[in-house]
Amino acid sequence: METKPSEMTTLTAVLEGLRQQHHDNEFTIKGDGFTTTNGKIYKPEELTIIRTYRFEGASDPGDSSIVYLIEANDGTMGYTMDAYGAYSTQDAKNYDDLIKKIPVQEREEQAIFSH
Repeated sequence: METKPSEMTTLTAVLEGLRQQHHDNEFTIKGDGFTTTNGKIYKPEELTIIRTYRFEGASDPGDSSIVYLIEANDGTMGYTMDAYGAYSTQDAKNYDDLIKKIPVQEREEQAIFSH
């Protein structure tokens, strides 16, 4: 797939885009769900992955990461991210299991990052 100049191509660009839209909530694992700064715990079925970004480290495999943009059923938007494979910073088994349970409805960047 050809990358358009307007597409987010760096982790920094994605996180800055979310910050500008006031959607820079980080979803982190808590028990059998995810939580963010609002303190609410969301079950995977209460969340939707709306965009996925994969970033490959040019020279260091430790720089490879994946970012999932997530929207909760109450309208809260944010992200969760992890490094690939052995470089994972999350509880890999639990994280992978929970991510796989979240439904995916990919959206265009313009719909997510429009002002």
